[in-house]
Amino acid sequence: MMLRLQVPPEAGSEAMRSGRIGQIMQDLMDRLQPEAAYFHEQNGMRGASIVFDLESPALMPAIAEPLYQELGATVEFLPVMNMEDMQRALADVQHVGQPGGA
Repeated sequence: MMLRLQVPPEAGSEAMRSGRIGQIMQDLMDRLQPEAAYFHEQNGMRGASIVFDLESPALMPAIAEPLYQELGATVEFLPVMNMEDMQRALADVQHVGQPGGA
């Protein structure tokens, strides 16, 4: 799963001034144990793209809520595949429509 977030300038600046943004991001990293995390500008706002293994969709609200409440963030969850996943998917697709295939 990829979590993408955007933090509005006002809320992000307040979290920077208070020193809270570092702890919020550290708590998120501790919870997600990401494969990769990138912090960047996104649409003129502070942004992040975080790739992690989502054990259950039922966890999405608990992951997103602190970002909503503490940073006023916009949050997106995007299903993504690594290369191994893509290879398995391509193998499955190649069997579709073939005699004896799904």
